[in-house]
Parts: sequence; C-alpha cells; structure tokens
Amino acid sequence: MSIVWSYSSLKTFQQCPKKYYHTKVAKDIKEPDTQATLYGKQAHAVAEEHVRDGAPVPPAFDYMKGTLDVLNKIEGEKHCEVKLGLTKDLQACDFSAKNVWWHGIADLVVLNKDKGLAHSVDYKTSKSARYADVKQLDLVAVGIFAKFPEIQRVKSGLVFVVSKEFVRAKHHREMIPKYMEKPAQDVARIEAALQNGVWNPVQGPLCKFCAVKQCEYNRS
Repeated sequence: MSIVWSYSSLKTFQQCPKKYYHTKVAKDIKEPDTQATLYGKQAHAVAEEHVRDGAPVPPAFDYMKGTLDVLNKIEGEKHCEVKLGLTKDLQACDFSAKNVWWHGIADLVVLNKDKGLAHSVDYKTSKSARYADVKQLDLVAVGIFAKFPEIQRVKSGLVFVVSKEFVRAKHHREMIPKYMEKPAQDVARIEAALQNGVWNPVQGPLCKFCAVKQCEYNRS
C-alpha cells in the first residue's frame, strides 16, 4: 500500500503514529492554526510578493527587508512557491499528480542553468535556529534535481528571518540515493501501519497541546 507524503507528514508520524492516523489517514481531526502558524503564513506571503513582484515590505515586517534584499541579489531566475512532486522511482511529476509519491513546496528557487546550479531557500519565522532541521532541504533538493535536469548542484538554506540566521547545506545530484535512504525507511513504516492498522500513540511533552483529544496521553 502506497501513500502520498511530505516532510511535515513524515515528522508527524515520527512524533506520534496515532496523531498521524487521525490527521492524515482518517482525517477526522483537523489541526487548527495557531498564532505562530498564522504569522508564518503572513511572513511567507510578504517574502513571496517582495521577491516576485517587487512589492514593498509592510512596516510590521520591515525586519525582513535586509534578508530579502540579499536573496534578491542572487544571480539567476527566481521562482517563488515552487511546487515539487516525485513518483516512487524519483521521477518529476506534478504536485497533485495521480502517481505522486512525495511532494513539497520550495519557498524560493533561484536557477542558474548555465552553471548547473540552483539556490533553494526555506523561510522560517522561529525566533532561533537552535533546533534547525536540514533534512527537509535534502528532499526539496531531490525534487529540484528531478524537475530541472540541468541542475547538478543545489545550495540550500533555512533562512530564519527573525533572528537573521542562515543554516546552509550543499547538495549534489549523485547523492540522491543517500538523501532518500532514511525517508524511504520511514515511509515504509507508515505503509506497514496502513497494512496492519496499528497506530500506537507516543507520549511526549507536546501531548497536552495535541488536537487528538481522545488519546490516553492527552491530559488537556
């Protein structure tokens, strides 16, 4: 049995299979937006409109302008909110194709096809890069390699617009099997859970904030 997955859904399963089941499989529970997620969506929209259209940065987000100006100076074709999709054999497909296996969205991709180089940027509105996880950059890089055959290298970065921190990673086309090794193992675990119907809850410090109220570990 196959699934369509993303970096965020994989993280949900790793956090708690029961939460994954209710939010991604049964879909009987929808996680509400929080103040943080709503702010993040606003910041992403500001960045997209400024880079793509040259729209002025609103005063409330003026702290982002210096960072966005640096990104604007990167040489190449700039593409915002790039939807990426992969089939199970790692071929490019549309984000919502019938045979899509993985999909994700790159906040900003700058293509320099003459040099075989792309820059990939993911905006973060967390106050610190302390817990930055570059694994999502691996997946986006694989999606870029599939979508743009001319690209041989990807310079990736998590851009923390509040703290003005950059967490960088470099990706090379020949390393695609390595980038996909661990995610494929985790996806196999999800597929096994789908087959056997076992979605064990995992207790953790975030349980009291979870939207799955019927779980034995949710004490909210």
